[in-house]
Amino acid sequence: MNVRDLIPWNRNGGNQLPTAFRDGDRDPFLSLHREVNRLFDDVFRGFSLPAVGTVPAFGGGWPSVEITDNEKEIRVTAEVPGLDEKDIEVLLDDGVLTLKGEKRSEVEDKDRQFSERFYGRFERRIPLGAEIREDEVDAHFRNGVLTVTLPKTEKAQSQVKRIAIKG
Repeated sequence: MNVRDLIPWNRNGGNQLPTAFRDGDRDPFLSLHREVNRLFDDVFRGFSLPAVGTVPAFGGGWPSVEITDNEKEIRVTAEVPGLDEKDIEVLLDDGVLTLKGEKRSEVEDKDRQFSERFYGRFERRIPLGAEIREDEVDAHFRNGVLTVTLPKTEKAQSQVKRIAIKG
């Protein structure tokens, strides 16, 4: 067998270019790039995934959090729209703050054809990296925002070292 027999446009002695090259595009790498992109688009279209940046990834990063860390405390703020206090559980174990719960659908709609809303269980683990006074941890919930304040121990506060920046 000749190597030329393996190239599709050389079979049967024809010099016809493959479909990817027929659009007046003679650069094989550009055509290959377009074809690979088309294949990936076709594959991922079958999973019904939302476009990047539109909806948080299911379970991987929901709820969205904001963490502030100063000398005296760590404050974790989580956005959990559509939930109540009873739907969320806050745990502190071995220097890891865990937020978990479940968001349930309000209605049992069997005819629903499309939904971009997030439903189901979630769990978010946040390593704190400092010793916390566990008996003084405070959690507040208001308007779909959970705020957990974690005061640092005196030992953790004293371990903070300022480093001068030289110009």
